[in-house]
Amino acid sequence: MHTYKNKDTSSRNSLDGKPDVTGFRTPVFECHMLTEYMKVLVYIPGVDANSVTIEARGVDLMVTALKTRFVRVNFNALNLESAQYDYRLCLRLGKGYAFESMHAEIQNGILSIDIPLKDKGGISMDRDLRHVA
Repeated sequence: MHTYKNKDTSSRNSLDGKPDVTGFRTPVFECHMLTEYMKVLVYIPGVDANSVTIEARGVDLMVTALKTRFVRVNFNALNLESAQYDYRLCLRLGKGYAFESMHAEIQNGILSIDIPLKDKGGISMDRDLRHVA
């Protein structure tokens, strides 16, 4: 069993976009367990593919997405300070994933990350072991 950990909440889905003290906000995300891999969907509107960094640090997955900055003429009047935070997501996934084989793509502000499960000593993850005794 893997534990999904979000910095701001203890739930699996983050529905609040509150910024933390470092100037980043936690994006809304979903984790889906499939038979051979886990799919992580991260909602990061206003971010393009060039400004997304995905890192695997031990058992943690860290996604950092920097928003595109626009200089507007009436910036003070628009009061956009709370909407200009960048995104950072930290997930503790465990040792059962092959981070070196993960695949990611971004489309319409949704980052999709597929992280395959590690093969347990040549035994397929889908097969049940025979009971011997």
